[in-house]
Amino acid sequence: MSATSGTAGAAGTAVTAGTAPRRRASLARLGRLLAPVLLGVAVLVAWQALVVGADLPPYLLPSPTAIAEQLREVVPLVWSAALATGANVLVGLLVGAATAVLAAVVAARSRMVDGLLSPTAAAVSVMPIVALAPALNTLFGTTSTTPRRLVVAVVVFAPVFVTTLRGLRQVQPVHRDLMRAYAATGAQTTRTVTIPGALPYLFTGLRIASSTGVIAAVVAEYFGGLQNGLGSRITSAAANSAYARAWAFVLGAIVLGLVFYLATAAVERVVARRHGTVPDVT
Repeated sequence: MSATSGTAGAAGTAVTAGTAPRRRASLARLGRLLAPVLLGVAVLVAWQALVVGADLPPYLLPSPTAIAEQLREVVPLVWSAALATGANVLVGLLVGAATAVLAAVVAARSRMVDGLLSPTAAAVSVMPIVALAPALNTLFGTTSTTPRRLVVAVVVFAPVFVTTLRGLRQVQPVHRDLMRAYAATGAQTTRTVTIPGALPYLFTGLRIASSTGVIAAVVAEYFGGLQNGLGSRITSAAANSAYARAWAFVLGAIVLGLVFYLATAAVERVVARRHGTVPDVT
């Protein structure tokens, strides 16, 4: 009987010892989720108190309650505008990222090409959207979505190219020597060693580009063209002195940026699960 009791006690102790780390991990995850929520609530409360206490005019800073009231009234417009802007961001992100990855692969294999593309990427990264968007609208017409998508592609190109190129050059010499010992071709080495090693760098660039791409699309919509995106709605509301409504569309742009960022992070986790643990290099 005592032996049985001792075995049961040991098993209970083991279960308790295994449960404690899981409970701590769950509490840690809950804390990570609650921290930004609590911070956001605190910011909104302070914002409301500042506007009411200082009696700030709406054109200077509308209150969160006024923005929420306007948001309830224009939810369908925010949704349709977010879909239009999101489509431009998605197309521009795919085109810009694909072009950047292809350019990075070529640059990693050729120093001469790298000498041509790296300065080009640096120049593209500082190209002002306020100058590029009107020129593209004139070139393609104000009824086309192509100018806005090209603006996003241009903005996306630089971070994805730079980070991917860095990742492609991070392959350890021992891995290259091993592939050479196996008589692997250049394409096989790129596919099995170089590209998997560059994935965390690629996704770092994509996470940056997914957010800046939304900003680029919204800013590009300020300069004429179709009046169906978030940027166009913001400028139209502000021009009509509907400042709370303009902020409601700004909130839509923020949510859209978060959606693209979280979608990119989700794709990264899926790829990491298929290729093993992908370290974060941010």
